[in-house]
Amino acid sequence: MGGMRVGILGPMRIDFDPEQMDRRGFYKLLTSVVVPRPIAWVSTTSRDHCCDNLAPHSFFSVSCVSPPIVQFTSVGRKDSVRNVEETGEFVVNFAPEHLFEQINATATAFPRGVSEFDAVGIAREPSLRVKPPRVAASPVALECELHSTMRLGDSTVVFGRVVHAAVSAAVLDGEHPDVRQLRPLARLGKDEWGTVGEILEIKRIPLEEWPETLPD
Repeated sequence: MGGMRVGILGPMRIDFDPEQMDRRGFYKLLTSVVVPRPIAWVSTTSRDHCCDNLAPHSFFSVSCVSPPIVQFTSVGRKDSVRNVEETGEFVVNFAPEHLFEQINATATAFPRGVSEFDAVGIAREPSLRVKPPRVAASPVALECELHSTMRLGDSTVVFGRVVHAAVSAAVLDGEHPDVRQLRPLARLGKDEWGTVGEILEIKRIPLEEWPETLPD
């Protein structure tokens, strides 16, 4: 940890230098301030199709709209990454609030060859376009084909092109997924998780509605 100083306009700040801290210490800091983080509940299958893997990854986002590409990061060389690299396929299952305990349980470091679906007692359903199964109780599944991977230090970023999306009718408002029905989980710091809580709505302001005081 670095030194302590008083901010000119704000409260006292404490400085943290990642080069002076151990890996775990700065990881805990990052994951406590980059919050809330959506969860990719990633299902994969082994190259010989004998074992299905299921693991939550909270370094997860959309990378591109056209083509539709999502990304998740695996810290370390976990089974999810090995399976994706060997088969070129995976599914991002939505992580809803009511499956909180099962999602947490699939983060257990089971030995390779043990399926989290079976160990935790999670029902599968077949995917339409890829071989890894979906989580039957998850309201949304994004079936993905591997676009590319990128190694960054001790982590691997996985980019997947979404080739099919399956959404439960129960969470749709017309053709639009309703966040109040989806009830997404998010990861926070330490062992903390978050739910959606209060929802704020505001429209983006078009440029033509801004005051005339803007510079030309």
